[in-house]
Amino acid sequence: MAAVKNLRNEAWKDLLIKHRSTLRKKYAVSNMGRVMSYLVSMEDGKLLKGSTVEGYTVLNIKPADTYQSLYLHREVAKAFCEKSSRAQKYVIHLDHNKKNNKATNLRWATKAEMEQHQQNSPAKIAYKEQQKQKVKGLKLNVAKVKSIKKLLARPGRKTMKQIAAQFDISEMQLYRIKNGENWGHVTVH
Repeated sequence: MAAVKNLRNEAWKDLLIKHRSTLRKKYAVSNMGRVMSYLVSMEDGKLLKGSTVEGYTVLNIKPADTYQSLYLHREVAKAFCEKSSRAQKYVIHLDHNKKNNKATNLRWATKAEMEQHQQNSPAKIAYKEQQKQKVKGLKLNVAKVKSIKKLLARPGRKTMKQIAAQFDISEMQLYRIKNGENWGHVTVH
């Protein structure tokens, strides 16, 4: 078996896995977003592809009779990216490409930063545009959404549950309207 050939400027670090002493193999990640398993040294390593879960590369391992699913982007960030605060618990892909796990494309983020980053994703923007154009099969229309927004702005209004029931939508849909995630283009004057 041929040794893993390093990419230009590639550096490797061992994965910090719970119960790793029970594993037959060791694992390492690189700043280029690659992962390998090896027995004795990285020179005898084998590149792993992992599997894909919701677009993310995941490595499934089984130490000590437990399964661990390690998200490659998180493991690369743990090994190669600095956190500037304890609140940064999420890892974002700067280019929105979940398969580009190079350390230079990853950044630790707070929940708010991660949510804002998701809103700027090209896929999310395209989806919002598509939803704006959609008319057929919708429970809501612009007039109904304006009514909902007026109700939400009214002091001493009905509960979210009551408003949702009135318009035959879920409370989650109502919260999405309230925070502008859905129907954000509709304004009330």
